[in-house]
Amino acid sequence: MNERQGFSIAGIPTIALCLVLALVSVALWTNMMQSGSGWIGMLGLGLFVVTLFMLKGFFQVAPNEGQVQQLFGKYAGTVREEGLRWTNPFYSRRRVSLRVRNFESSKLKVNDSDGNPIEIASIVVWQVVDTAEAVFCVDDYENFVNIQSESALRQMAQHYPYDSHDNGKPALRSHGEVINNHLRDEIQARLEKAGVQVIEARISHLAYAQEIAQAMLQRQQANAIVAARERIVEGAVGMVAMALERLRQQGVVELDEERKAAMVSNLLVVLCGDRSTQPVVNAGTLYGG
Repeated sequence: MNERQGFSIAGIPTIALCLVLALVSVALWTNMMQSGSGWIGMLGLGLFVVTLFMLKGFFQVAPNEGQVQQLFGKYAGTVREEGLRWTNPFYSRRRVSLRVRNFESSKLKVNDSDGNPIEIASIVVWQVVDTAEAVFCVDDYENFVNIQSESALRQMAQHYPYDSHDNGKPALRSHGEVINNHLRDEIQARLEKAGVQVIEARISHLAYAQEIAQAMLQRQQANAIVAARERIVEGAVGMVAMALERLRQQGVVELDEERKAAMVSNLLVVLCGDRSTQPVVNAGTLYGG
């Protein structure tokens, strides 16, 4: 079922028409009282009843709001023109907000693609774009949005690891744009039948579950230490190579292979050590000391 334009006309001119009908009915009733003509009185009474019945057809449409109309249970269209409107008094009407809305899901406990239990939550920004589908295709479209968004979040989280061990594979923690786009597409696929458009979806909370949080923190710290050590060693090797090359080019000292190895070892200890080293001054000769 798709939304279509419902019947309505401007309310202000219709109010004027109702006032005119009311005045005419009063005049006819007054004429009947003076002349004693029964049919004129009945006509005035009939016009007054019609006027009262027409008043039931007035309604207001706020900005970014739609009024879904039904005639004896059958969908009769949606009115989106804001302001005072008038329609068939037999129509029943239901307000549907077209404003942009958002909600934050509850924290879900799921397993990522590696099987690690994680906690995850999301923020979803959405808007009703088809009032007919929102009202008639699902029972409660607001509750439908909440439940289906959490289902999509759970499904999406199971497709990715928490941390990426392969630089080419997206992960929940490191590839935010990819994850958010996938989450939005997953939610949109579920809410299409409810006439809802997902404007934005993003992760608002992401953490390891409490039972493995400490172990995973230690693993992250170990990975960080290994990465830092690798960078330090890489820099230290470059500095040692540069120092040996400068000594050779400038002819400061000639070192045999054994002394070069000793010098390299000492420099690496100094450059890669966690603590500052204490220098030892050699007061003897280069080979005797």
